[in-house]
Amino acid sequence: MIISASTDYRQAAKRRLPPFLFHYAEGGSYAEHTLRRNVDDLRDVALRQRVLKDMSSLSLETELFGEKLAMPVALAPVGLAGMYARRGEVQAARAATKKGIPFTLSTVSVCPIAEVVADVERPIWFQLYVLKDRGFMKHVLERAKEAGVKTLIFTVDMPVPGARYRDAHSGMSGKNGPMKRMLQAAMDPLWAWDVGVHGRPHDLGNVSDYRGKPTELEDYIAWLGNNFDPAISWKDLEWIREFWDGPMIIKGILDPEDARDAVRFGADGIVVSNHGGRQLDVVPSTARALPAIADAVKGELAIFADSGVRSGLDVGRMIAMGADTALIGRAFIYALATAGEAGVAHLLELFEKEMKVAMTLTGARTIADLSSESLVSSGIAAIDQSS
Repeated sequence: MIISASTDYRQAAKRRLPPFLFHYAEGGSYAEHTLRRNVDDLRDVALRQRVLKDMSSLSLETELFGEKLAMPVALAPVGLAGMYARRGEVQAARAATKKGIPFTLSTVSVCPIAEVVADVERPIWFQLYVLKDRGFMKHVLERAKEAGVKTLIFTVDMPVPGARYRDAHSGMSGKNGPMKRMLQAAMDPLWAWDVGVHGRPHDLGNVSDYRGKPTELEDYIAWLGNNFDPAISWKDLEWIREFWDGPMIIKGILDPEDARDAVRFGADGIVVSNHGGRQLDVVPSTARALPAIADAVKGELAIFADSGVRSGLDVGRMIAMGADTALIGRAFIYALATAGEAGVAHLLELFEKEMKVAMTLTGARTIADLSSESLVSSGIAAIDQSS
């Protein structure tokens, strides 16, 4: 039974990928309550259907930081995306930029910045963590500037890595991880030939560029674990704000007070996000957190939202609850794993069609028309009322 395009791509990706990669994309932290709530709570947001509104003229276009977007969607930063298809970050970036939306490259991408920007039609965005190795942070920011990156997404909800027990079972981590990964790859010949053989090098391209030697998958978790900084505070971001002269977005906001702090700090945007349920379990879903944050800071900076977005309808819901743009992560990774660039391009076409249906049947001719008036009620009440 077809439920949604992303569901179909998820099922196809599960068949194609070695289990350690599928579960790395699929999983969350602890018992994965927040992971499930992200999808369930967003699904329960009810839109207000309107009819006979003459919707012959409709536009999904929006503008962010002086950049025109074909629709209010960006591809979220996803670590190791280059393991899901041959040079996966390059393929996903091509699909996104051809569609006229941003692609965000993760700090821990397989493909380095220079490789990705060499083959795309518009500037990409870049995501960075606060790490103990400030030399690496400065190095990679310089590389991003050289590559023409204008927009920086700064992830702040990983001062420590989440407890991702699924990874230990799947082979992504743990003492028997290398052996499990090798055996799983051998059982997936299509992936092994396409990515395992022809998708090399399998290292963290941006990190390897800085270290001057390969940082392979075996080093991935150890390197991150040693570099996350639990002492992070707003003052640690000040030198980056001074160094980075383009738009700076703070990712990982779930509380209105933190959103106000981001405004005081001088951020150009925030991402309302619980890291896709991969950090602290049992925190609010993005759908529950977003309305109060929008009430607190709407109009003072750009508001992005991720976690749980699986369709164009979900994008419309996020916009109606106060976001300016939605980020999609798992949905595009499943499509990338299934059919590479063509899969991501097809997924984005489906998102566009789904958004047009949602806007037509809510009487929203433009993205600005999607608001709390498009909801049966607003915010948490919309979720609770439909539960």
